[in-house]
Amino acid sequence: MKPLTIKGEKVLNVPNLLSLYRLLVFPVILFMALTGRENWFVILLCISLVSDILDGNIARFFNQQTHFGAALDNLADIVTYAMALLGLFIFKWNEIEPHAWILYLFLGVFILSYIISFLRFGKIPGLHLYSAVSAGYLQGIFFFILFVFGFWPWLYYLAVGWGAIAYIEKILVLLKLDDIKIGVKGLYWLLKDERNR
Repeated sequence: MKPLTIKGEKVLNVPNLLSLYRLLVFPVILFMALTGRENWFVILLCISLVSDILDGNIARFFNQQTHFGAALDNLADIVTYAMALLGLFIFKWNEIEPHAWILYLFLGVFILSYIISFLRFGKIPGLHLYSAVSAGYLQGIFFFILFVFGFWPWLYYLAVGWGAIAYIEKILVLLKLDDIKIGVKGLYWLLKDERNR
C-alpha cells in the first residue's frame, strides 16, 4: 500500500494524527464550554494541550516534519488556544479581568502575526520558532494550573508576556523571510545564517 502523500510529503504519521485529533475534538470542547461543563472542558482541553506538546516533539525526534504537518499543527494550535481563551472568559474571567491588559496585548500581536503572514505569503505561518514553542508549553502549563489549582498571577504574566515576545519575534522573522519554511529556529539563527552566507 502506497503511503498517503501531499506535494511529495508523507502526511499519514503520528504527529499529524495528533494534530488532526485536536481539530476533531474542537467542537466537543466548544460544546462543553458553552454548556458550562467545566470538568469535561478541562479534561479535553488538557488532553489537547498534551497532544500539542507531543506532536511537535515526535515530528522532530523521528524526522517527520512536513509543510503539511506544520500547517495542520498551526491550525490545530489556533483552535486549541481559542478554546483555552474561551474557557478563560467563561470560567475564569473574574480572576483574569484585573490583569487583562497583557492578554489584550498578546492577542493583538498574535493576530498581527497572522495578518502579516497572509499579506506576505497568503497562508498560515507554520513556523515553529523556539520562542513560540516554549511559549506554547508555558501557556499550556498555565492553563492546566489555572483550571486545576487556581490563578497564579506571576505564572499568568510569565506565560502571556513570553507569548507576546514570541509573537513579536515571529513577526520579525516573517518580515525577513522570502517564504514560510519549516525548521526556522528564531530571529537570531536567521540573522546568523544571513551573515554566514
